[in-house]
Amino acid sequence: MAQPLMPHATASWLVDNTALSFDQIADFCGLHILEIQAIADDTTSAKLTGRDPVRAHELTQDEIEKGQADPDYRLVMQKGPEQVRRTKGPRYTPVSKRQDKPDGIAWIIRNHPEISDGAIGKLIGTTRTTIAALRDRSHWNIANITPKDPVTLGLCSQRELDALVAKAAKAAGIEAPTDTRLEGDREVLLAQLRAEREALARGDVVETEKPLFKSDIVDPWKK
Repeated sequence: MAQPLMPHATASWLVDNTALSFDQIADFCGLHILEIQAIADDTTSAKLTGRDPVRAHELTQDEIEKGQADPDYRLVMQKGPEQVRRTKGPRYTPVSKRQDKPDGIAWIIRNHPEISDGAIGKLIGTTRTTIAALRDRSHWNIANITPKDPVTLGLCSQRELDALVAKAAKAAGIEAPTDTRLEGDREVLLAQLRAEREALARGDVVETEKPLFKSDIVDPWKK
């Protein structure tokens, strides 16, 4: 069941301004009846400022009158409070990482010039003015800015960056770059695994490297 936006303040107003029972107020506000008793007795730790649910359009005067006429009646909320939702806009970046934004933007501009300013702004959470200042090197702190991978800086995920690069490359009609840094190592590993699998299929004993322990080391001076 929906509850008032400020249940304690609403309960305080209902106690002071209506003849509703404590049980009815507790049920409407989603509070324990002992909390309502404490509010009525002024024994709460802080003095509450009442909040009128009628003016807040959460309760009608007719509902209050129905409740006052029948102690067993349960008040029905007119509408629930508006839920706070995140609106569209730049992504939130923790304060501790905001100083790293120019470095991450500079890295994207240098390595992926095909990405638009708008896309960079959404990815990093910055303004077009900042990006433009970094592009034309008129940024106030340009002398201290060092291009750094925004993923390493924690400004975005690798998946987000890869998706943005691929989308920008497609729009620009160019081939998206692929990471080939581990390509050689991957081929060697695959060849090794393939050889071991074939050896096992033939019934050969496959020797694998075992770790070197302290006991395996022979001291040449010890007889």
